[in-house]
Amino acid sequence: MERRASNSAKLSPGSRSDGVLVTFGSACGLLVHAACAAVGLSALVMSSAHALTVVKILGGIYLIWLGVTTWRSARRGINATRRVRWRWRLPWAQFGGFGQGLWSNVLNRKAASVYLTLVPQFLTSSRPIAPQIAALAIAHVVVVLVRLLFWTSVVAAARSAIDTPRFRRGMSRLAGAVLVSLGIRIATAR
Repeated sequence: MERRASNSAKLSPGSRSDGVLVTFGSACGLLVHAACAAVGLSALVMSSAHALTVVKILGGIYLIWLGVTTWRSARRGINATRRVRWRWRLPWAQFGGFGQGLWSNVLNRKAASVYLTLVPQFLTSSRPIAPQIAALAIAHVVVVLVRLLFWTSVVAAARSAIDTPRFRRGMSRLAGAVLVSLGIRIATAR
């Protein structure tokens, strides 16, 4: 019984293991953008004002949803947060932290912009484009993994020092307000 309880604690939302899953999901989201850039789909989305607007609005709505649920979890306390998570499920919530990281990055129009504006500066037209994009994407993913895994470890280590109900409520309210304001800004940006 003890082993089963410790395994479920490792995979609980907010744990170090969940943070690692979010990190790998984010990295896979970058690979999606790289693959789209390699086949030209990102260029199509960026050149189409309507497609870019849809991606922008979806990303904004997602941030607003995260902000509202974060704010609500602060008001209701930690036990109510677990109930809210099950009631307010996104389609990819069944994939846990990995799905959250993946879709957060796939819906991030700035990640697509990196592969359309920055990456072409490092490409050589005399060589095949897809392998060059793949090499740059791998370098990008490695940098992102190192950075996010470092911060996951820092936050996990600091968690015991700041894991009080009052601190959690304050941070949830602050994070919720920031996410809602970012979502509104992104959804209404021209």
